[in-house]
Amino acid sequence: MMKVCLIGCGTIGSELAVAIDSGKVGSATLLALFDTVEHAAQKLKLRLRKDNVAIFSHFSELTSSSEFKDADIVIEAATQAAAKTFSKHVVENKKDLLIMSVGALADEFFLSQLLSVVYTNGTHIYVPSGAIAGIDAIKSVKGMLDSVTLTTTKNPRALAGAPFFNSEPTRLNSIKKKTLVFQGTAADAVNKFPANINVAAVLSLAGIGIQQTKVRIIADPNITVNQHQIEATGAFGEMSLTVRNVPSPNNPKTSFLAILSAIECLRSICEPGIRVGT
Repeated sequence: MMKVCLIGCGTIGSELAVAIDSGKVGSATLLALFDTVEHAAQKLKLRLRKDNVAIFSHFSELTSSSEFKDADIVIEAATQAAAKTFSKHVVENKKDLLIMSVGALADEFFLSQLLSVVYTNGTHIYVPSGAIAGIDAIKSVKGMLDSVTLTTTKNPRALAGAPFFNSEPTRLNSIKKKTLVFQGTAADAVNKFPANINVAAVLSLAGIGIQQTKVRIIADPNITVNQHQIEATGAFGEMSLTVRNVPSPNNPKTSFLAILSAIECLRSICEPGIRVGT
């Protein structure tokens, strides 16, 4: 039995909690929900069949609870800021961590701190492949890559609220045709689009790194999916992959595939048997 605590009760966190509660994640059982917005955790708890899931709105209360002490793994499904605030404490307490706000790991100093603790404690950090495909292939040719470029195309509504637009003249509501709004490194992309481009961090971790991976973000008012195209070249040959994801019905910024990927990642951790993929 894999005992789980959840940080973040938004779109992804809620779907993960419901999946665990409904038995879709094998032997996993949900012990606790944590969200700094207390009514978010309360609202999610009402959707669960299991009525003894504890809820917390203060991290110190969570970490001092019997639920946290009993947990095998903690899922972070909140924000990059939350991941940076809470993840180190999780792994220092010898808990495995499944992290959804992968953009936090673009901070190389923060990542090195986490890995140092994980290596010392013998625990694990799990990163789902999220809203893109081909991560196994990218990992397989990691040492042969010359270039990796991610081109993400989303409806302007799915990019709303990104810090990038606070200092740029581009106004999302004025975009009438397909428009390149950002071009740069994955490091810059995850910083300026923290809720929109976690896939860039996943791709970087699997491939040639956060500074070498290139990202292009296109706003297209006529698109109804979240599209991610990966182009990779190197001594192995060439790779071109395109995924066109249906957005989550509850949040257009989140691809439905990202939620399904997280559920499958957790299931693979919990269940014995054959593991497919690199």
